[in-house]
Amino acid sequence: MTTEYPDYEGEPDVEFCNLDPAPMQTVIQSYIHSIICAVGLIGNVLVIVTYAFYKRTKTMTDIYLFNMALSDLLFVVALPLIVHNESHGWSMGSMACKMLQGAYSINLYSGMLLLACVSGDRYVAIVQARRSFGARSKALIYSRLICLAIWVLATALSLPTVIYSEGFEELDLGTGAVTVNCQLHFNGNKTAKLMKVLLPSLQVSIGFALPLLVMMLCYSSIVYTLLGTQSGHKHKAIRVILVVVVVFIICHLPYNTALLTHTLSLFKERGCRAEKIKLRVLAVTKSVAYLHCCLNPFLYAFIGAKFRNHFQKALNDLWCLGRRYIYSGRTSCGTSDMYVSAHKSSDGASNDNGSSFTA
Repeated sequence: MTTEYPDYEGEPDVEFCNLDPAPMQTVIQSYIHSIICAVGLIGNVLVIVTYAFYKRTKTMTDIYLFNMALSDLLFVVALPLIVHNESHGWSMGSMACKMLQGAYSINLYSGMLLLACVSGDRYVAIVQARRSFGARSKALIYSRLICLAIWVLATALSLPTVIYSEGFEELDLGTGAVTVNCQLHFNGNKTAKLMKVLLPSLQVSIGFALPLLVMMLCYSSIVYTLLGTQSGHKHKAIRVILVVVVVFIICHLPYNTALLTHTLSLFKERGCRAEKIKLRVLAVTKSVAYLHCCLNPFLYAFIGAKFRNHFQKALNDLWCLGRRYIYSGRTSCGTSDMYVSAHKSSDGASNDNGSSFTA
């Protein structure tokens, strides 16, 4: 990214401000994003496989977590292309650029709204347990409709990003070469001013502030309710809630704060050094926000004892299938029997509340 800024310290000349990231910064970010991609891909695929073939989605929380894993998987699949675009430019055309930016935006909104739904469902299951007893078993259809509405809303909120994303040629002041980057590009000043304020505002409000508010209200009520019970698991449940909230804030608050600060300063006079610092902070905090997609499986799915049991069956079956492939069928693990029993128990069970905090 290259922008021309006047020197605001009194010198009459106009100097070029090179806002391209330093080579070392690009290399470090590429390694970090690669690790996030690998861990996120493995974790979310395992969650999807476990829900699809072993545990099955029997509760509202299961459906939300399954859709959240799909959302995170969509992002980690797109992440290598994001890394390539940031490091080497974009050479796949405007249509692929729109798909890439759209996938990232859809993941952002759907993932955050699904987190809010998980906290709301836990609130109903724990705080409103008596009122909701008997009704939650009939609510699966509603949870599917809610997930569908979230995907539709996330797609609608991502339409401006899809429309205005395209390959844009820029001059690299370091090498003098012209590179094509996949980014937002606006033809008119009025459109640029509107979208440069609207898109970050939607991201901060709907993609961060709204889910955070819902989580804080629901989880504070859950903690208050648990403190008034005699359950021996309440301390563990409270610790899990605190970890979920703290990780969410650590991952997303710095980036959204930096994004909001950057947006508020867009139409003010800025010095070159200050702009470089802001962009560097944005890049670092965005990488921290990316971490959440590979932490979600451990924060929400893997902490449930019943999910872990099904997950262990899945790993055992995969191990057996691998041994059968290596030894050409000369070993027997009973994979099919274990899969069938897990499949039957998944379909026949009806008393699993799917709680991520008490199971």
